[in-house]
Amino acid sequence: MKVLDGGCSKSEQSGATLVELVMTIVIISVAIAGVVGAFSLVSGRSANSLFQTRAVELGQFYMDEILAQKYDDATPVGGVPPVSDCNISAEEGSNRSAYDDVDDYDAIDNAPPRTAEGTPLPGYDGFEVSVTVFCAGSEVGLPDLDAKRIDLSITGPADSEFSLSAYRANF
Repeated sequence: MKVLDGGCSKSEQSGATLVELVMTIVIISVAIAGVVGAFSLVSGRSANSLFQTRAVELGQFYMDEILAQKYDDATPVGGVPPVSDCNISAEEGSNRSAYDDVDDYDAIDNAPPRTAEGTPLPGYDGFEVSVTVFCAGSEVGLPDLDAKRIDLSITGPADSEFSLSAYRANF
């Protein structure tokens, strides 16, 4: 301790120098830049997760509708006796309410998502749906005439593509 003129004691003062302050600012800036970079990486990928979820929901919507239809135009109610051929004859038109068998959906190509009545599905802006139907019994161990493969392709925003496939048997 130092004694000053008035007899009062004064303890040594301590503080940060200019160099220490500049180093602290630089270190904090680097840390903040790393955190912001991580957040931007995560937020950029979160949109992909949203697109994937939307595409799966849309694919399930279409697949449920398609698989609920008859195997072929000639298939009788109840499916017995089974049809003896595998014809892919799509019905043209944007109103899917007239579609009565699986291969009618082969006409859907790069169409915006809609309900069977033709009403646009809300929340699916930027998505497109394509459906392709093949005779594919041999792929699942059946005669070629006894199964059709339905390939559903969904193109989402930013050209993200999602594919789903299902089989409809002739029964």
